[in-house]
Amino acid sequence: MEYNVNRYRDLLIDENTRQNLVSRKSIDSELDKHIQDSLAITNYLDLDRQKVIDMGSGAGFPGLILAMHYPEASFTLVESDKKKSAFLSRVVQEIDLKNTGVINRRVEELGQDNDFREGFDICTARAVAPLQVLLEYGIPLLKTGGWLALWKGINYVAEIEAARQALTILQSKVEEVFQYNLIGERDRAIVLIKKHQPTPARYPRRVGIPAKRPL
Repeated sequence: MEYNVNRYRDLLIDENTRQNLVSRKSIDSELDKHIQDSLAITNYLDLDRQKVIDMGSGAGFPGLILAMHYPEASFTLVESDKKKSAFLSRVVQEIDLKNTGVINRRVEELGQDNDFREGFDICTARAVAPLQVLLEYGIPLLKTGGWLALWKGINYVAEIEAARQALTILQSKVEEVFQYNLIGERDRAIVLIKKHQPTPARYPRRVGIPAKRPL
């Protein structure tokens, strides 16, 4: 994994001169932080041999880092921005990540596509949207019994409270919240949500609606 991560760092630093994927200030320390944060879930949930979909993969956190860490798992990275998805595809090709595919589409579309709907064991998202929005994005992609793993910051408690109705509608439940510190940054959390029943057919709603009118 070390060689792959180092090659990925080089590709990301190069791409960052063309599009702002990560902060250009103290880029080395920023990358270390993003990589460590991506791997935090390995302390709490085993992704080995699982079918994983990462929503809003951006520069590759956490999905690309986890794909390098778990070569026996299958990863689908979803990124709606064409430039970012092109970068992810370039990385996957150049470091020969055979367990990883990149899709340039909106997650709302995938949730209503039978090729993806209720097809994954684990769905991940880091720094993408409020929790109640992520529920409507992610829960339809999961098999019953699957896990939605969300990286959150200091406001995670308020986000969980705001998502009570969405949790009920989507027949899912917050099962665990794991708190940790990140290189001096306090109040980090990974919220693990379990899907208990099949998702009602109308969810997710059409593109843009979950964010505009959260459940």
